[in-house]
Amino acid sequence: MTESSLNNDNFSQASDLPNGTPQGQQNIQTDAEETTHFGYKTVKKSEKEEKVAEVFTSVASKYDIMNDLMSFGIHRLWKRYAISLTGVRSGQHVLDIAGGTGDLSKVFSKEVGRTGKVVLSDINAAMLEVGRERLINAGCNNVDFVLANAETLEPFEDNSFDLVTISFGLRNVTDKDAALRSMYRVLKPGGRLLVLEFSKPKYAPLSKAYDLYSFSALPIMGKLVANDSESYQYLAESIRMHPDQNTLKQMMENAGFSNCDYHNLTGGIVAVHRGFKR
Repeated sequence: MTESSLNNDNFSQASDLPNGTPQGQQNIQTDAEETTHFGYKTVKKSEKEEKVAEVFTSVASKYDIMNDLMSFGIHRLWKRYAISLTGVRSGQHVLDIAGGTGDLSKVFSKEVGRTGKVVLSDINAAMLEVGRERLINAGCNNVDFVLANAETLEPFEDNSFDLVTISFGLRNVTDKDAALRSMYRVLKPGGRLLVLEFSKPKYAPLSKAYDLYSFSALPIMGKLVANDSESYQYLAESIRMHPDQNTLKQMMENAGFSNCDYHNLTGGIVAVHRGFKR
């Protein structure tokens, strides 16, 4: 496992990994003409990698502020509830994929204690650096920071972690099935995966109001706060293109996870999916 600890000045370098983009984006196909979606647009997979990389590099410094503004602070409650479902305990090893600025890793650091270990991973160096600085300042000395691709998780050995989490990152992964298989691979038998992600509202009136807010207010806030309306237009579109609750549950089962379930939050705007490795 290629890691760098808090005592080092740098985390593992992007050059050590396959060319990729934030939150686990990578084109694993050899056909350069193969297409996928970037929001509502159809693009070549290689183009999506570059575009998503630009999004997260652009918003990294304002990421936490925008999360508070966009969700009116509710994202903190979503994350708190998700953490309550992890069952994380002292001494365990946790992998926080697409961990970005480290909201979950900061809590896990405290929960696993001195005998445990947390790995905050992301494939975007700008996001990972924000998280690294934040957690160092918070005194989290049991956290490692690793540039890693969610589709392969190549730096990590099989059966390495008691808990794997990915929070608001899976929708940006090009090959979600490959990512889920990799998450299954690195989990220890009996370990669990927790996916916190935007999903599909259960009620039509809520869905309409949510659409109006997402496509009207988010780009405006992005322009005013982060000087980047296009990235937040992509955010709204990427949420709509993400699999619904039942589809994602089935994808987790296809990857090998058992006892899969999900919990809707805020009327299904967000869902927490959970699965276990036998």
